[in-house]
Amino acid sequence: MEGSHHQLLSGNMMVDTGDRFPQWSLQETKEFLMIRADLDQTFMETKRNKLLWEIISSKLKERGYSRSPEQCKCKWKNLVTRYKGCETMEPESVRQQFPFYNELQAIFTGRMQRMLWLEAEAAAAGGGGSSKKKGVRLSSDDEDDNDESDEDNKGGSIKKKRKGKAIITSSGGGGGGNTNNLQEILDNFMRQQIQMEVQWREAVEAREEERRLKEMEWRQTMEALEKERIMMDRRWREREEQRRIREESRAEKRDALITALLNKLRREEDF
Repeated sequence: MEGSHHQLLSGNMMVDTGDRFPQWSLQETKEFLMIRADLDQTFMETKRNKLLWEIISSKLKERGYSRSPEQCKCKWKNLVTRYKGCETMEPESVRQQFPFYNELQAIFTGRMQRMLWLEAEAAAAGGGGSSKKKGVRLSSDDEDDNDESDEDNKGGSIKKKRKGKAIITSSGGGGGGNTNNLQEILDNFMRQQIQMEVQWREAVEAREEERRLKEMEWRQTMEALEKERIMMDRRWREREEQRRIREESRAEKRDALITALLNKLRREEDF
């Protein structure tokens, strides 16, 4: 108990340290997920993942990011935990709070598709045991628990017993039941993925429709303002024209009056 508690504390400390110092950038995380996606099938097919994390660390260094294998492993655990936490969230909130959801979803969807292919291949071959075991491993998200370490070697038999018990429980005690149960789980998973995709598309379409309506409303408002501006400009020009006509009329009357007075004065001077 004390050893496992100490290991759990150490794991938590490594997760925090790897994810907090130094900070992972968005681009670095995307590069990391691209590399991890390329190696996902290998992770599922091997029981020794320590070398794979070293390969990921090396590939990141080639791209200019210095990360240790342990930091890469801790980052993957954190991303998977956040991905699982998004299953009950709305699609719009998922994209806002977890920008790497699509990358994780692509990895796990590809994993499920490979498992379906293996199950179909095993069924066509008469239900071989090796294909079933491989299919069961593909359905597990705890592949990083298979690293090479002394503690893993010491507790290997216990883990094998627990895994065996879990497989027997999920299979219902028979090979046919295992296949049917696994197929049902896969079908449920694919239905959930399709449902989430449909909800996401509906949310995107709703936002697009809302944006289109707002844009249309904005255009109508701008057109109304432009029409009002044109009308005000037209009224101002009409008022200016009327004022000019009145000024010219007053000027003509004033000129006529001055001319009449001058003529009168001339006539008086002549007498």
